[in-house]
Amino acid sequence: MSNAFEELGLAEPLPPKDEAVEIGIIVGGSLSQGLDVRLTGNGTVEDAKVGTFVTIQGTRHRYFGIITDLSLESADGRLSSNIANADAAMAEVLSGTGTFAQAQVTPMLMTGMGEEEPQPARSLPAHFAPVNRATNEDVQMIFGEEDKTHIYIGSPLDMEDTRVCLNLEELVKRSNGVFGKSGSGKSFLTRILLTAIAQRGLATHLIFDMHSEYGWQATSESGYAVKGLRQILQSGVSVFSLDLESARRRNLTPDYDVKIGLDEIEPEDIAILSSTLGISDAGVNACYTLYDRYGKRWIGEFLGMDASAMAGLASEGEHAGVLGALRRKLRDLDRIAFIQPEAPSGGGAVKQVLDHLASGKHVVMEFGRYGNDQMAYVLVANLITRRIHAEYRKRTEEALASDAKQPDPLVITIEEAHRFLSGGIASQTIFGTIAREMRKYHVTLLVVDQRPSGIDEEVLSQLGTRITCQLDNERDVDAVLKGAPGSRELKGVLSRLESQQQALLFGHALRMPVVVRTRDYQDFATEMSIPGYGRGPMGPGDKKDLFG
Repeated sequence: MSNAFEELGLAEPLPPKDEAVEIGIIVGGSLSQGLDVRLTGNGTVEDAKVGTFVTIQGTRHRYFGIITDLSLESADGRLSSNIANADAAMAEVLSGTGTFAQAQVTPMLMTGMGEEEPQPARSLPAHFAPVNRATNEDVQMIFGEEDKTHIYIGSPLDMEDTRVCLNLEELVKRSNGVFGKSGSGKSFLTRILLTAIAQRGLATHLIFDMHSEYGWQATSESGYAVKGLRQILQSGVSVFSLDLESARRRNLTPDYDVKIGLDEIEPEDIAILSSTLGISDAGVNACYTLYDRYGKRWIGEFLGMDASAMAGLASEGEHAGVLGALRRKLRDLDRIAFIQPEAPSGGGAVKQVLDHLASGKHVVMEFGRYGNDQMAYVLVANLITRRIHAEYRKRTEEALASDAKQPDPLVITIEEAHRFLSGGIASQTIFGTIAREMRKYHVTLLVVDQRPSGIDEEVLSQLGTRITCQLDNERDVDAVLKGAPGSRELKGVLSRLESQQQALLFGHALRMPVVVRTRDYQDFATEMSIPGYGRGPMGPGDKKDLFG
């Protein structure tokens, strides 16, 4: 409808933008070491925080960065020893002149005065360039808006009404990591990522759920129910259970009761368990010999041998002591209830998983009571993933040869990833192979761990995006930042995160590193319009427990 602006031939003015709040001016620094910013704003020194998102207005360019350190300085080095007993009046006189506060700002991006896309910072603003707190418009320009490829993941520090968005389309192009100590909220962040990727149809999921908290629901430390993917995505998620009794106790009817046949276990599956089972290199080599002799039934045949058969096998070149030790170790498989002599008819768990993934369903593999059994968890995750990766490789190569449609992207989520990706075994496991391939066959990893220092350095370097909550071990902090641009400066930021609901995000799915107060999981579920969320009202004090 026409208005006064149109009648005058003028465009209607845009809504007023956030006012930029100046916090200081540039007084020195370098591109490699960061910029020295003298805090001159009206607020107190305590208003500036490590991790705060700021902008710097130069003459020709605008710069975007974060505060990575804070310090108190004095114009005269002798001042500190001479004003120990200064009264309030003297402190006010000296404040801002003889004494002042300084921030270290690491510039990450820059843009010209036009509308071009932000680029990595390669130049510096001049002395006395103003430094401002980032506005809502700044955050939106750098991180985008929530849409079919972006998910709102959290808010910058002291900007509760501003949304930082993660580019999910870029995220699924590589393997990624979510790290943080126990109770920091990494599993809730993981659940948000998985749900958002699934809802936008960007990939299918295979989730190895150690503690049965991603499928139907989890329980917070205060006893409140927290919805899992099945309750959010309904029939789009299939729950596979390795522990039917555990599922029934939780009133869950799984889509598939997983059984693994001894004839499905190959020497490669035993090799990755060699350290867990205490099998020597000679024992692993014996596994390959047995497989060559007996084929798929090698374990059953070996465990069923009598003394004369064992002696005959030893006489053909295998050491009797090695064979005896190997058989004792392989008998540990008998105590696992979901392992049976032969694979179920119809192809077993691997075929069922592939069928569900091919139909577009997301698969959650619940371990129940076996979640804390390292042998069971590593065996199943490695066995299933090796065969699925082989199938995706085959389908991709066939599609390339015939110019047909290639498989949809698959994201495999593993918890306690250091069990598969430590320096000693990463090269032997399928997970190490997937991490290095970078979606070559449309399969990537989402590794979730509280001990990133236990993951092979080469694998860590291949993770495209890292979402890191608080870590209380310096080795873990160093590991998660290894190879990241500006790792020295980011270390100070990461080490000062709060224990819950804060995270440092950096990598390919974001244009620059940023510290956020992560999105509350209950609010996320509410925005999904899920009826009946939770089992009762949750007050402000209870929300914190979601990250316990």
